[in-house]
Amino acid sequence: MAHAYEHPHPAVTTDVVIFTLAADSLKVLLVRRAHLPFQNQWALPGGFVEIGEDLEVCALRELEEETGVTGVFLEQLYTFGAPRRDPRERVITVAYYALVPMDRLHLRAAGDAREVAWFRCDALPELAFDHADIVRMAQQRLCAKLQYSTLALQFMPDRFTLGELQRVYEIILGEPQDKRNFRKRMLAYDCIEDTGTERRNGNHRPARLYTVKSPGEVRIIR
Repeated sequence: MAHAYEHPHPAVTTDVVIFTLAADSLKVLLVRRAHLPFQNQWALPGGFVEIGEDLEVCALRELEEETGVTGVFLEQLYTFGAPRRDPRERVITVAYYALVPMDRLHLRAAGDAREVAWFRCDALPELAFDHADIVRMAQQRLCAKLQYSTLALQFMPDRFTLGELQRVYEIILGEPQDKRNFRKRMLAYDCIEDTGTERRNGNHRPARLYTVKSPGEVRIIR
């Protein structure tokens, strides 16, 4: 049954900020737009929510369609609704962010994306729409949540050293961490476990390898 509404309805989209760590830097995944508006300009993966579609389902669908990325942990970031953020019509977007190790991703450009690539967060190209603001807020949220949750473990491979985990914190926060205090804190959280194996790097002493106890789960730390 058709309905007539007194007030116009804005369109709704989702956009996804995918973070990873590579070459000692924090990077974000961008797509080059194939169509107007902002044709050939870099943007976040995302698109319009279909009628009857859940918001997170839309975010995951658009992410897979445009980049080939699947199976990631998404967390809702914020809703962006400035009246003129999209030149086509009144569009409100619900942004998500995700953290993934680069070796778990197999990228391919498809759908509305002409190209897909990683960019350093401190050297981004000009972005379409208000996507620079979305990336900025996602990075701020990432830094803040690192302080009170196990979010950083989403970056880690199946096996890792405490030194590698410490480096994740240092890259994201942009400041060194005291080695002794950091290791004591991580072990006290009881979110990682010793695998009983070691890895030798060069002439250094072998380092113990750890694994995440509950992959895909982010715990709040009190």
